[in-house]
Parts: sequence; C-alpha cells; structure tokens
Amino acid sequence: MKPESNVGDRLTMTEPCGFATDHVISRDGSSIGYYRIGHGPGLVLVQGAMGTAKNYMQLGEALADAFTVFIPDRRGRGLSPAGGDDYSIQKEVDDLDALLVKTGAGYIFGLSAGALVSLQAALKLHAVGKAAFYEPPLFVDGLPVALIKRYEKEMAEGRLAAAMITAMKATQMGPQVLNVLPHGLLEWLTEKMMESEDRNAGSGDITMRMLAPTLKHDFQIAAEMNGRLESFRAISADVLLLGGSRSPNFLKVDLDALEKVLPQAKRLEFSGLGHSAAWNYDKQRNPDGKPERVAEELKRFFTKS
Repeated sequence: MKPESNVGDRLTMTEPCGFATDHVISRDGSSIGYYRIGHGPGLVLVQGAMGTAKNYMQLGEALADAFTVFIPDRRGRGLSPAGGDDYSIQKEVDDLDALLVKTGAGYIFGLSAGALVSLQAALKLHAVGKAAFYEPPLFVDGLPVALIKRYEKEMAEGRLAAAMITAMKATQMGPQVLNVLPHGLLEWLTEKMMESEDRNAGSGDITMRMLAPTLKHDFQIAAEMNGRLESFRAISADVLLLGGSRSPNFLKVDLDALEKVLPQAKRLEFSGLGHSAAWNYDKQRNPDGKPERVAEELKRFFTKS
C-alpha cells in the first residue's frame, strides 16, 4: 500500500525553511498543527515525550526525497493547543486519524510515547498500511507508579525542576549523575539549566519548562497502554520494530515482548545509538542524534513492496 498525498495548495510557508504548515480539526474540535515537506507517499512522524515536531526536522528532510512527510505537533505542543482536560490516548488516535484522512497518508513512524499512539492507531485505523515503532515504553515489567505519582505531586507543588528529575528517573532517560548526586543538588542544577535555556530561547522555541506539563499526558498514555500487549496481535499492518543498543534495557525488554506478539514484524537495532537517535543532531543538546541513519531504514522499509 503506497497512498499518495492529496493535500491541496493552501499550505503556507514558514520556518524552518522548506517546510509548510497547516492544521487539521480532530473529532473533538481540537486544532492539530503540522509541518509538511517532500513529495511521494504520505508518511506521518509521531513525536514522543519532551519533544515537538521541530525535533524531527532533520529526519523529515532526510525522508523528503522519497515521501511527503507530515510532522504533527501533538496536543499541548508547538502548533497544537492543549485541547481540553479530558485527555486520553483515544484523543491522540483521533488526531492521527484526522490527519491521515485529510492527507491520504498511510505510513506512520512513532517514537517512544508517540510509538504507543502509533501502535494503537495501527490497531484501530484501517488507513495505516505500514508502521514503524521506535522503542514504545510498554513497561511490560511494571509501571514506575511511585515515581509517576511523585512527578505529579511535584508538578502540583510548582517544583518543576524536581518533577523533571523524577520523570527522568521514571523513564531511565537521564544522565548517570541522577543516581549519584543528592536530589536537592540535582534540582538546583536542573533549575539553572532551564533558566539558561529560557534566556537563550529564540522566537518560537519550545523550552523544557513549556514541555514539562505534557509529560503528564505521556505518563497517562503509558498507564492506559500498560497490560494491552496481547491486543496488538490483531495489527494487520506491516510492522518495523526499531531500537538502539544504548537505550535503557527496559525498552529492549518491551521490544522483545512486542516482537513475540507480532512474529511477522521486522526487528532492527541501531548499534551505538540510543533512544533519541531519530531526533535532530545537536552538538550540545543531542550529540547522539543520527536521523539520517534512521531515515535510511525507514526508506528501506516503507518503499519495499
């Protein structure tokens, strides 16, 4: 299945250079903004936690010679408003459904929490012909419930830096110092880092301080999907499972479990790469980004008949 894009010429050009923007209205009336680049079959890139569509710009550019790439901002990020309090993964699937219907796209790639959304979309939406999932956090060995509750408590208290540290511990995504330095010192250092980012942020930049509240939704997605592993056995789309050799071990365990449920799926591990390999390379913020390597495998998978 190689659907072509049927988007009209209403799109407006905006930064970053080469990308056009538009929006789609989801089932509940929420506006979901997205970027578009390239020509060919439609491929949607679904973002994970603590990121926006802009984290996928280099990946989108690397895919643009083979696909019309659509990169939506999930609810509460960038081009997309929060969309109300009654959040659920079904809302995210509805958002993706609206985009697929409007654009005619039939391919999806999801990272992390975005991979959970993409999994559910592949299960529920007939429009999805092929899907690639990069390390969906299924937490098959158990959700870090205590840490998630601690994150929510610290956010409610306005202790954003502390909440960020707790979230990193829950997802095992932080640096090694998280397990060494006292919590109070980590909180102080994190606050200073966020203050520096706030001062240096340019117009349109989405900072950690702005994204921190969206983690609540990503944790909710993980909680909703926890225990649903067997349901994915009904996915009929062609599937590619992706991961990095340097990613947290629990994500490899999750991929192992998903591979058993989807025995026909192709599995690939990127040697020397981690969870953020698909994100833009940035010498300071993401030196491990290798979107061109991820793009090569996505092209190989989505173009194979």
